[in-house]
Amino acid sequence: MRLTGVSPESGGTGLSVHTTLPNPSTRPGLRLPGRVTLRAGGQDVPVRWLRLGLVTQVEPDDPGAPRRLTQFHQVPIAGAFVVPAGRRRAVDFALPLPWETPLTIVGGVPLMSLRMGLRTEVSLDVGLEQGAMVPVFVHPLPTQQHILAALDTLGFNMRQAGLVAGRLPGVVQALPLHQRLGWWVAPLYAGPITELEVTFVADAAGLEVILWADRRLSLTGITHQSISRFRAWHVGAERADWVAVVDGWLRHAINRHAAAAAHGHWSARINESAHVSRPPDQPVRPGYGLGGTAGGAGIGGGGGGGDGT
Repeated sequence: MRLTGVSPESGGTGLSVHTTLPNPSTRPGLRLPGRVTLRAGGQDVPVRWLRLGLVTQVEPDDPGAPRRLTQFHQVPIAGAFVVPAGRRRAVDFALPLPWETPLTIVGGVPLMSLRMGLRTEVSLDVGLEQGAMVPVFVHPLPTQQHILAALDTLGFNMRQAGLVAGRLPGVVQALPLHQRLGWWVAPLYAGPITELEVTFVADAAGLEVILWADRRLSLTGITHQSISRFRAWHVGAERADWVAVVDGWLRHAINRHAAAAAHGHWSARINESAHVSRPPDQPVRPGYGLGGTAGGAGIGGGGGGGDGT
């Protein structure tokens, strides 16, 4: 699959810019290969520099302000050169993606609210030329995929995804934005919380996993929010029981949330491991719902793999 961004010819120079990606699908921390081809019109075109940038829409700090197009990562790929009249000049590149690059594909499905493009910028004597943006599709790292799959197994339903301007307090970040993935809470965890948001901050060694409980509801004044942080490592991720790990994280986060809202009639601790709860001894009659976490004692759900803070 090849995707190409083509700029209209500049009225001043006749230069056209084509950016081609042999494969627009990638992951954080990888290099995205491609080629920029410049074609001059009837005269030589001196180029000062050539630069690539990743562009997406970001929500500002102010919730009432509109989302804006933001270039959050840029890399120069060529210095000064001349494109002769009527000739072409090709520049190959392998763009390094930051480890914190936001995801645009989850479970093989594009997040329609999150689109990312690769923009080519060409600096000329007469100004700045910009090629049309080429779509880029960012898939999860294996460690991220394990956590996302565990949330799906535990019954969480994704409701939204967004990018927010600004850095998280106390978290080391390279990019001036962070991604929030939101879920409706799974039935086995319902009661103490209604919604869950997850933020991944990745680096070469692993992930900071930040769990936000009821953040969106707290913005409306309905309830409060709580934040829990955990660490996951890339090395050995394929051997971990991620359903047990994520279940442990969730129980820790939910119990903190409930303890902070002990005055609320809905606050309730989760003392057992939800994902290993056995089925009810008797069928549930029509009209009856779950009165809480079903089943007896857990038989092995753990919270290993990270330390809650």
